[in-house]
Amino acid sequence: MSKIAILGAMIEEIEPLLSHMDNIKEVNYANNIFYEASFKGKDVVVAYSKIGKVFSSLTATLLIEKFRCDKLLFSGVAGAVSSDLKIGDLVIADGLCQHDLDITAFGHPHGYVPEGEVCIPTDVRLREIAKDIAKTKSIELKEGIIATGDQFVACSDRKNWVKDTFNAHALEMEGASVAVVCNALNIPFFILRAISDTADGSADIDFDTFLASSAKVSAEFILEMVEKI
Repeated sequence: MSKIAILGAMIEEIEPLLSHMDNIKEVNYANNIFYEASFKGKDVVVAYSKIGKVFSSLTATLLIEKFRCDKLLFSGVAGAVSSDLKIGDLVIADGLCQHDLDITAFGHPHGYVPEGEVCIPTDVRLREIAKDIAKTKSIELKEGIIATGDQFVACSDRKNWVKDTFNAHALEMEGASVAVVCNALNIPFFILRAISDTADGSADIDFDTFLASSAKVSAEFILEMVEKI
């Protein structure tokens, strides 16, 4: 039987998920809590990784290797890079890149290391399920490249550089590292983000204000996907 991993970065991103789960069992492992549960007859494991690429890589790996999940859905918030995105909008990643990965001194493009990829694509079938849900519910769903880095971007110059360099739609701190893990282990994965800020000078204020509401929007959509998978 399929087992679906649902991952967020912060407790605020998974609390709206857990409130809908049945038969929750907490497993403490590797300085974290994993929530084995069921949702409408589906086996799921929910976890928040803590912020950043290292923690999200660790947690994604454990969800796959220890808990034997065969699909991974990421639910969370992000900063908008594209002017088409506003606070509360949903964006799905068709690909993910690491905007802070830089060995350009050796002649490589930003976001690339040897034997790696600048941009890792997400699972096409999972994206199609998301688009079908959005169409049925008349939800506007944006799609594009999401850029990941170990920094909270609150600067228009950096935001615009990421947009121009990677043709990115949104910024966050975990997606591309989860993509590396899932890609290496052949696990279909999907990254959904609700916009919480615009990654500029007011990003810290907007993030604190809209984190909970945007996380709830993302979580509700992810639960619709679990039901359809």
